[in-house]
Amino acid sequence: MVKDYMALIDLSESENDIRSLTTNRPIASIPVGSRYRVIDFILSNIVNGGITNVGIFSESNSRSLMDHVGTGKPWDLNRKNDGMFIFNHSLNSFSNYGAKVLRNNLEYIYRSKSNSVILASSYMICNIDFADVVEKHEKSGCDITLVYKHSDNADEYFKNCYTVSVDKKTNTIVSSGKNLGFMKQADICMEIFIIKKTSLMDIIYQNATNSSNSTLYSSILNNLDKIKVNAYKFDGYVACINSINSYYKANMDMLDLSISEELFKSSRPIYTKIKDEQPTLYVKGCKVYNSLIADGCIIKGEVKNSLLGRYVKVDDDVVIDNCIILQNTHIQKGSKLTNIIIDKNADISEKTELKGSSSFPLVIEKRSILNDIK
Repeated sequence: MVKDYMALIDLSESENDIRSLTTNRPIASIPVGSRYRVIDFILSNIVNGGITNVGIFSESNSRSLMDHVGTGKPWDLNRKNDGMFIFNHSLNSFSNYGAKVLRNNLEYIYRSKSNSVILASSYMICNIDFADVVEKHEKSGCDITLVYKHSDNADEYFKNCYTVSVDKKTNTIVSSGKNLGFMKQADICMEIFIIKKTSLMDIIYQNATNSSNSTLYSSILNNLDKIKVNAYKFDGYVACINSINSYYKANMDMLDLSISEELFKSSRPIYTKIKDEQPTLYVKGCKVYNSLIADGCIIKGEVKNSLLGRYVKVDDDVVIDNCIILQNTHIQKGSKLTNIIIDKNADISEKTELKGSSSFPLVIEKRSILNDIK
């Protein structure tokens, strides 16, 4: 059934509230969960669903994204037939980038032998069974199916996402809006659509003909009076990586065993680029509690409720509590860090004390050097 499907991943994602981590990379290639990148989750969900034709539409020629996904080998997408295709275009100045970039690559979509499309963003982290979504979509008889998630903390962690209203009798989407952070409970559009290829091309053509400034997603959601859209409710864990707060919470959630087991199911694993580094060295006397630590680290101090990327060095008398430390960072002797996010290649000098809060974690940007801050 899924053999007749292709997947399009649209990386035109809003970075307004996460700029300190996206200066040199798109959201899709932000490290998450110690050893993964944001895009790993949607890519893995797609290939676990049996789909082997994947197009990635990126706003710019991101070195970090290209380096990470490469030829698609970790996801078994380095194929002679189908496989992974990356389209980079400098259209950042256009508000309706998603529609424009797809319009410019209609030939790729048109020439595909697939008759249906899974259209998705990267920044909704989850482990979803696309085979089940496709089955429910085809049973519905609708041209389009939208995947949504009911949230009880929409005001904190799903701001600026699309919301939808669902007719429970017909199980169809009847209206949509934007989450401005005023409601705790909302049905959140996960920006995953199952759509017939002909319908997708009609929407793209219509958008081009009308010279519309709307995005591809809003082109669908603004025409619910004309398009019957089936609703698929996803009941599993979802994190939206579109702000510093939501990024921090998503990483901390991975320290919860029940959430970690759901995200990293053995039956639907999450794949990533393999580095083949040496194991982490835990020096005698160090203390580590409830943390995720990638390969290649050297731990001499104390690490609590934290996530450390590859090649992080933690010296003697260092205390790291509720922090996210990305790769190649050196935390020197006597430093105390609480509720901190440190981007790659930073150097924290001796006896530095930094403290944020769980609601407003402090971000140290890439390649920073901090000296004796107390």
